[in-house]
Amino acid sequence: MIVAIDGPAGSGKSTVARGLAARLGFRYVDTGAMYRALTWLALERRVELEDERSLAELAHGNPISFEGDRVWIGGDDVTESIRGARIDRVVSAVARHPQVRAIMRDRQRELAEGGDAVIEGRDIGTVVCPEAEVKVFLVADSAERARRRQAERPEIGAEALATDLRLRDERDAAQMQPATDAETVDTTALTVEDVVERIERLVEARARA
Repeated sequence: MIVAIDGPAGSGKSTVARGLAARLGFRYVDTGAMYRALTWLALERRVELEDERSLAELAHGNPISFEGDRVWIGGDDVTESIRGARIDRVVSAVARHPQVRAIMRDRQRELAEGGDAVIEGRDIGTVVCPEAEVKVFLVADSAERARRRQAERPEIGAEALATDLRLRDERDAAQMQPATDAETVDTTALTVEDVVERIERLVEARARA
């Protein structure tokens, strides 16, 4: 079974998807981390972030892999390296290139083919895995999303984070649409456990069906 979890930054995708995967014994695939990993490698190898062809070649030659919660690219474990502000600032510039997205989506589908996976991102239920058995779209109000991001990135000012969220939402608007058959969950006032349990019930219902 494939569980697709989509939503904007700060909606709780990563935390919920990781917890759900652990609960179900499924693999966890963080597609956002894949773009972050490619961005990290591009910076390390001094590839211009506006050079779509070179970035696509880099992505094709260095498929991202996961080992539990660890993220690997080019032989390096980049799990911690990809979470800094340096990557935050420029990852959208890499992810917006159509050739890069095509290669990444192919890799994401490869990772999904093994089955029993929780895959989170922004267009999993609509583009990457439209046949996913369970699709969820997480939302939260902007103030709560900014608060969560502040907790994750205390080194960045609240005003700067709010601006970053707004700009990311604008950049991601084209692919930030829930699938028509997705269950929308507003996580603003819910705990992680609440959301995980709600999705787990959807998975159980689908399995029974």
